[in-house]
Amino acid sequence: MSLLKVYYEKEVIPKLIEKFKYANIMQVPKLGKIVLNMGLGEAIHNIKLLDSAVEELMIIAGQRPVITRAKKAIAAFKLRAGMPIGCMVTLRSKHMYDFFNKLVNIALPRVRDFRGVSGKALDGYGNYSLGIKEHIIFPEIDYDKIDKIKGLNISIVTTAKTDNEGRGLLRLLGMPFRN
Repeated sequence: MSLLKVYYEKEVIPKLIEKFKYANIMQVPKLGKIVLNMGLGEAIHNIKLLDSAVEELMIIAGQRPVITRAKKAIAAFKLRAGMPIGCMVTLRSKHMYDFFNKLVNIALPRVRDFRGVSGKALDGYGNYSLGIKEHIIFPEIDYDKIDKIKGLNISIVTTAKTDNEGRGLLRLLGMPFRN
């Protein structure tokens, strides 16, 4: 079992029950899934960029991403329906806890001038979205072997009912929110 999952069960659940006065342990919010998404608009012109993005996302996440395709054609961007424009991967269970631990303790502190993540990026239902401008903050990525620095979207889906519960869960799990 992941160390973060053990920490969640032993430390976080009792603190959340005490803070939010849950009647049942099943009401306590938990992580549901983490979705990593890399949107590559430049992949329209350079398909090799998409191949490198898939490889790099596979190294970061530990599982193979799926290539996402355009749903609609947009003439202004020279985009046709069905063209590959990005890649994404959904992490659950052990992979999810391992990635969250790596994100919070290793990757985010490597961001230049890092002062914490915004506490306002919750969606009203306790889910948190985070955008990373440089995917090279992850230690697995070899800076010399990449051809282009890419951005990355991370969506953390929780079972929390409100933003306050979701923020409390993520803060107790170690997410460095700005004050």
